Amino acid sequence: MTRILVVGAGPAGIRATETLVAAGLCPTVVDEGSRAGGQIYRRPPEGFTRPPSTLYGSEAGKARRLHDVFDGFVRDRKIAYHPACSVLGLHDGVAQVLGPTGVISLPYDRLIIATGATDRLAPVPGWQMAGVYSLGAAQIALKAQGVALGRRMVLAGSGPLLTLVAAQLIDAGAEVAAVLDTAPWRAQVRGGARMALARPFFTLRGLRMRARLGRLYKAGVTLASIEGEGTGPQAINWRDARGRMQRTACDTVALGWHLRAETALADLAGASFEWSDTWEQWLPRTDAEGRAADGLYLAGDGMSLLGADGAEISGRLAARACLADLGYQMDMGAYARDLRGARRLSRFAKGVADAFPWPADMVRALPDDAILCRCEGVTAGELRATLPLSGSEANRAKSLSRVGMGRCQGRYCQLAGAEVMAAATGVRAAQMGRLRVQSPARPAPLAAFATRSDSQD
Repeated sequence: MTRILVVGAGPAGIRATETLVAAGLCPTVVDEGSRAGGQIYRRPPEGFTRPPSTLYGSEAGKARRLHDVFDGFVRDRKIAYHPACSVLGLHDGVAQVLGPTGVISLPYDRLIIATGATDRLAPVPGWQMAGVYSLGAAQIALKAQGVALGRRMVLAGSGPLLTLVAAQLIDAGAEVAAVLDTAPWRAQVRGGARMALARPFFTLRGLRMRARLGRLYKAGVTLASIEGEGTGPQAINWRDARGRMQRTACDTVALGWHLRAETALADLAGASFEWSDTWEQWLPRTDAEGRAADGLYLAGDGMSLLGADGAEISGRLAARACLADLGYQMDMGAYARDLRGARRLSRFAKGVADAFPWPADMVRALPDDAILCRCEGVTAGELRATLPLSGSEANRAKSLSRVGMGRCQGRYCQLAGAEVMAAATGVRAAQMGRLRVQSPARPAPLAAFATRSDSQD
């Protein structure tokens, strides 16, 4: 039987798995979470008392359905499931997977990657101190542990997640001191109109959530600095839409500018990439069904940033593409409906990108002494100093400055670094190129490689 490996058990991975199981196959599923659901439908530990309606709000029904589908496959042994595991590398049809018992090798004939996305971050002077997190981290702490990361929090950035996390924290009883959005009102109105044409009820729900924030929400701001000491932030300094300097006291800051597709495994698996002017980042090149290379299929936000509903659709499409390539007959009606749904969500996503733009100008103006790469402690000035030797080539600048060499492997600093380089060399960020991905895709202890759990010795 054909060995199919699905990486990721969020909405895309679950729907891909469901489609494969319905065709009579038994795929292997690897997921970094201890329980399926992904980030958007992340589940807390067993015995957690907050109900799904509180955790997921209006999306609780979708979350329950996805959880129940996947749990049923595990219970009935219709899949081989590896939770709390990370794929470190992919080579010659074998995935090297780090799990609780060490590193194991999982061979595959077909690969579906549904690794989702992470926060897209823009450096702010002072962001390297303790107590500064991503919006996604704040949401994980709330969903998985039922805690707020601070007593007085400021959320800053742009995109739907900014409003969502703020509303979730307030509903949970946390104190949110301010919600600072770098997107100007004009962009939000223009992009919001496109969003409403594609998904009117969804857009209206977001507007109602935004209205609940009241005076906490400020649009069109520019973040100046986060001030504090080793123990964490004491305040965030920012300019309002009129250019007036403001200061908001806080003990925690959470940052995020929508999402950055998680593409490391797609890169290692042989996908090609192209620059997205919509999202201002590198995304894998696929066909409409997620085919990225021979035997390689991509789904979810790791392929195209279409959100949870889009992830479910793309998961089904990727699995159907895999089945079609194996000679299975497809339900063309369901296929056509999913393609229409994907096109509608793509229009909505373009509206989101217009409404909540990446703050390129803010990043390009980063002071020389500001930390750009948190992992390695590299400043913007140190990166700029390498440009006479590196020119407009990201990997050469990386080797000279160490930007992108740390624990996150450039996930948090690559896009910002490209903007800093582009501003200094007078070209577009897309012309900087893309940092090469290397195994292991995640940090791993050497002991895990020294004693392999699938060793025959």
